Amino acid sequence: MTQFGLGMRHPHYSDFVAGHVPVDFAEVISENFMVAGGKPLATLRAVREHYPVALHGVSLSVGSATGLDLDYLHRLRALADEIDPLFVSDHLCWTRVPGFSSHDLLPLPCTSEALDLVARHVAQAQSVLGRQILLENPSAYLGFAQSEMPEWAFLAALCQRSGCGLLLDINNVYVSARNLGFDPAEYIAQFPMAHVHQIHLAGHSEGEALLIDTHDRAVCDPVWDLFEAAIRRTNQRAAVMIERDDAIPALNELLGELDVARGRAARAQRVNAL
Repeated sequence: MTQFGLGMRHPHYSDFVAGHVPVDFAEVISENFMVAGGKPLATLRAVREHYPVALHGVSLSVGSATGLDLDYLHRLRALADEIDPLFVSDHLCWTRVPGFSSHDLLPLPCTSEALDLVARHVAQAQSVLGRQILLENPSAYLGFAQSEMPEWAFLAALCQRSGCGLLLDINNVYVSARNLGFDPAEYIAQFPMAHVHQIHLAGHSEGEALLIDTHDRAVCDPVWDLFEAAIRRTNQRAAVMIERDDAIPALNELLGELDVARGRAARAQRVNAL
């Protein structure tokens, strides 16, 4: 049975701590809880008593040419060992060079050289963490002339070589497609769904020339349609969640969106059953 969850953000901490949120799981930003003690970790421990928790990071930087941050990985391992997460995930990107963090999810060219690098780093991360990680397809604002393969093929090869899983962000597919001029439906049709364990749904903003992955509004109709197409292609039950990081509305509004996700998934599964 498909699980449906929400990204847990500060305005709704007390609801999750009390166990009053009708969801199957909660997802948190890993870095917000990678501490030895204090209120953040106490909050997460309390939430874990009611819900499975997925850890979603933004600092693994699997595409960094200078290698992984082992201190970061050991702190993430300590958190994962305590929380026993549903999933541990991060992004196909790089974020830093020695002595500097961009605090952004910077894209990679889809080349064989980049694939070699990322596969080594994913294998190392999984070894340190003692568990599989999921990697998320990023939002893109520019393309690379050097790319040798489409992103979905890069991710499929990465899964085969490293044993990692995937987190499919449907909004990121739509944002990247609009920005780079490819067909999002074809991307979903080719995506290696057998490796997808989790799906993100979110909103975006319209810039002057680009769509911006801001997570500050409701899921739009084209993203819902792509979500249904993705669900029709999966035989396993990927965990589905709504992700909101800014302009966070009342909890009931997010739960209403999650009900839309349930309805759309059910419709897609009915089509599969015909």
